[in-house]
Amino acid sequence: MRNHRTLATFKLADELALAVYATTKGFPKAEQFGLTSQMRRSAVSVPSNIVEGCARHSEAEFLHYLHIALGSARELEYQASLAFRLSLFENNEIEKLANAACRALSAFINKIRSSR
Repeated sequence: MRNHRTLATFKLADELALAVYATTKGFPKAEQFGLTSQMRRSAVSVPSNIVEGCARHSEAEFLHYLHIALGSARELEYQASLAFRLSLFENNEIEKLANAACRALSAFINKIRSSR
């Protein structure tokens, strides 16, 4: 079993989740059950799937959960772009962090695949 806490990809995903919670705190009340909720779920899904994948015993299962985490990160990247274009926040740091998480996850997935 892998230790998720030692993975740079997990640390980046965790930082992303914290940033999303901090940023969406300032969203309008009307977005509480809309974009705020969606962004938070996507953000939490990224590190959660890395953690769950680390708990799996086979490399194939681990990769499966990393792919789910990547999908959630891409989803969040779009949601951040949308929120920025709707002027829900001024600095689009979330989209940049989500993009960095996507790149890190893709590189990690490719590294694991190439070592097989």
